[in-house]
Parts: sequence; C-alpha cells; structure tokens
Amino acid sequence: MSAKKKEDTHIATGRRKTSTARVRLVAGAGNFTVNGREVNDYFPTSQLRKTVAGPLAEVEMSDSIDIIVNVCGGGCSGQAGAVRHGIARALEKMDSELRKTLKKAGHLRRDPRKKERKKPGQPGARKRFQFSKR
Repeated sequence: MSAKKKEDTHIATGRRKTSTARVRLVAGAGNFTVNGREVNDYFPTSQLRKTVAGPLAEVEMSDSIDIIVNVCGGGCSGQAGAVRHGIARALEKMDSELRKTLKKAGHLRRDPRKKERKKPGQPGARKRFQFSKR
C-alpha cells in the first residue's frame, strides 16, 4: 500500500456489549460494506440501519466516503452499536473539527451496558426463587 493510500485511510475500533467493529474509512462514493456484504443486507431492520448511519447523517458525509467494516461477537443490536461507535471514532480521526458535533450527539461515547452475571443461589441475575413461608 502506498503512502498516499495510508493517508487517505482512517481506521478505528468501536465496541458495544460483546461486539467489536473494526472500521476503515476511505475517500470514495459512499459504498458501505459490513463483513463483505452490503449494509442493507447485513442489518435486517430499518432501526439498526438508522443506528449505524447516525454519525454519518450527523456530519452529512454519507456520499463522500466508503466504509468497510469487520464486526464480530454479540447480536444484531450490539453489532450495530459497535459499528456506530467505530464510524464516529474514525470520522474524528479523519477530521478533528467533527469532534464537537459527534460528541454533542453522543456518538463518541461507548455504551457501557453489558449483560449482568448470574448470581449463585438464584435462577438469574436478579430473579429470586419464590418465597415460601411454610
């Protein structure tokens, strides 16, 4: 890869729940691929697609850059959140002026919520066994 190519490529990592997304932004025509598939094929619902495209819509750059994403772990919702986080971080690397806009919209914040662990002596994380007086 030439030096010019490396300057044009911006790479960032996004995470949510147990999902990790490696995002690569390249100047282009607005192509968006996730794990080698088109974004509309990979994320089945419009809500997930809206989540993923959030940072791009915020800075109005969806037509000027190509996005290549490699995402693994978790389910659809976690992966969509990870991709969103990764795109926001890559956009910030690309142009530091966008930080203020992305931060105000909440795209740069990693969602810390994870599945709570099951506790011993209980059927679930918070559920208790039914109380019996007699």
